[in-house]
Amino acid sequence: MDTQKILTYLRNLSENNNREWYHAHKQEYKEANGEFEALIQDLIVKIGAFDTSVLHNEPKDLTFKLVRDTRFSHDKSPYNPAFRVHISARGKLPVPVGYYLMIKPGNGSFLGGGLFADMFKDATAMVRNFIAANGREWEEILQKPDFQKLFTVQGVSLKNVPAGFDKEHPQAPYLKLKSWYLEYPVSDEELIEGEAFAARAAEIFEIMKPFNDYLNRALDGFQMPAR
Repeated sequence: MDTQKILTYLRNLSENNNREWYHAHKQEYKEANGEFEALIQDLIVKIGAFDTSVLHNEPKDLTFKLVRDTRFSHDKSPYNPAFRVHISARGKLPVPVGYYLMIKPGNGSFLGGGLFADMFKDATAMVRNFIAANGREWEEILQKPDFQKLFTVQGVSLKNVPAGFDKEHPQAPYLKLKSWYLEYPVSDEELIEGEAFAARAAEIFEIMKPFNDYLNRALDGFQMPAR
């Protein structure tokens, strides 16, 4: 896979973020997107070695559009110059949680996992209740040396522990959160050699897996809201 082609296209789109340039360079997009799908396929196989639930996925079904929704944004740039993918047992849906990659030149790229979507109140409630009842296992996952070297749990937080939970609960800082996710930054240099990057990404995702598994057990039975 030619990841340099991905980076070059996205850099050019960032510098020419308008519809005229985008439509005039559709062939470059197709070539870059093809390389991205090849990278995704490699990741699916490598992740599948330790998480077989992702093996049925097709790369084209896991990616997100470049087009931005600018209706409520001061930034009216029509495109997000980033290639994004979420690999999970149910494809790119946010639940169950899985393995996320964003390639955005200028050192905006990262590997991610966990629950990013804090707008799903039912999901937030399910995870809070699970952490409150299974705090020791949560701490064991977060305290593993390999995990601590790579990750810090992030998420949108309330000022106070929500009603119904003990303010002195050992996991109180995590009960304040409305989302629980991980981000591992990736430099442009790390992306240049595609096969080496995919191998390293799979190693990082494997360390992330117990965190994802915990959240997915918490989210068992969650139903995505009807559109």
